[in-house]
Amino acid sequence: MFESLQNKTVIVTGASRGIGLGIAKRFGKAGLNVLVVSRSLADAQAVAEGIGANASAFAADVSEESACQAMVDAAVERYGSVDVLAANAGIFPSARIEEMTPADFDHVINTNLRSSFLSTRAVLPVMKKNGFGRILTSSITGPITGYPGWSHYAASKAGQLGFMRTAAIELAGAGITINAVMPGNILTEGLDGMGADYQAEMAASIPLRRLGSVDDIANAVLFFSSREAGFITGQTLVIDGGQVLPESSAALG
Repeated sequence: MFESLQNKTVIVTGASRGIGLGIAKRFGKAGLNVLVVSRSLADAQAVAEGIGANASAFAADVSEESACQAMVDAAVERYGSVDVLAANAGIFPSARIEEMTPADFDHVINTNLRSSFLSTRAVLPVMKKNGFGRILTSSITGPITGYPGWSHYAASKAGQLGFMRTAAIELAGAGITINAVMPGNILTEGLDGMGADYQAEMAASIPLRRLGSVDDIANAVLFFSSREAGFITGQTLVIDGGQVLPESSAALG
């Protein structure tokens, strides 16, 4: 199925750890050129080296316009094009509303939502010239669920979906699709930090009785990036093992 992606070029932001790392590796395995983007060049280089000769590193704060443009310019210079943007960069520092400062709120919105806008805008000239493009973004927290301490994160992710739906209309005529892959609880470094008890509690609330893997997300992102998914745009795919389905814990038996 994914032969259509051979020798295409993808930019993956937030690619040094967690879901972004898994996405970058999956694209590399599928034969794409991968620009691994992280705030830390050293971290991005470590990931790129693990992927192989078809990957390279770039350091950028994607909440900044000039950094997003430099990122795209680097991909074009190294690989000749940009075909896919996986806008994965995101942070989720915990702070309840009464403790959260405006600066805390703005930092999360800028990192998660503003970066989606800026990176999307930066890739458009190249994608429009090619008549092909795939843009992916993400998370169930905000659009579907909530969690104490993550109101700023939830707002950023709900905002991404609003941006995505209008962007899908605006970009369709240029052959560019934009969709959202929405992960539930995925076993990453972020969940490691929340402890074994939290992980067990979350797994127990999921009908499939396990946390998701980064490959569960990366495979969906890969599909949305293919030519075979060319008639899908402005859509969301929840990948959560059925987490949002039960009306209450009693439904799980």
